[in-house]
Amino acid sequence: MSRDPVTLCLWYDKDAEDAAAFYAATFPDSAVGAVHRAPLDNPSSKEGAVLTVEFTVLGVPCVGLNGGPVFQHSEAFSFQVHTDSQEETDRYWNAIVGNGGQESQCGWCKDKWGVNWQITPRALLEATTGPDKAAAKRAFEAMMTMKKIDIAAIEAAVKAA
Repeated sequence: MSRDPVTLCLWYDKDAEDAAAFYAATFPDSAVGAVHRAPLDNPSSKEGAVLTVEFTVLGVPCVGLNGGPVFQHSEAFSFQVHTDSQEETDRYWNAIVGNGGQESQCGWCKDKWGVNWQITPRALLEATTGPDKAAAKRAFEAMMTMKKIDIAAIEAAVKAA
C-alpha cells in the first residue's frame, strides 16, 4: 500500500496491467509495482482477475483499477509531460500514438486505453508565457496549427517580426 500523500487512480476496462507496463517502458522514473487480484467475483471481474495495479509514471504514484467499461477517460484529465528537445518530444509522442493511440491538437494525444497526454516542450511554455507578448502570440498561433509540437517552428515564430 502506498505511503504517498496522494495517488492518482485511473479507471481501465480490463487492461490496467498492460497500460502500467507500457508507461513503465516508455517514461523514465516509471515502474510497475504491486498487482492485486480480486478476492471474489464482482461486477467487473471474476475472483483472481487483476483488480488493481500500483505504478508510477515519471515519479507520480498511480493505481490502475480494472473497473469494466462503465467509465471512460476524457480530455478533462491528462498527464502533461515536459520535454527538453524535439527528440524527446518525438519519442514520447511516437510511443503513445504508435502503440494504438491517437493524435490530437496542440501537443495532445491519447493512448490506446483512452488516457490523455500533453507532450509539451519547455520551449513552447517559455515562448507562450514570456515577457514579449507579440512573440508569445506568434508562438501560440503556431502551436494552434500543430498536432505534435515542432520546436523549430515555435522558435521561428518567436523570432519572426
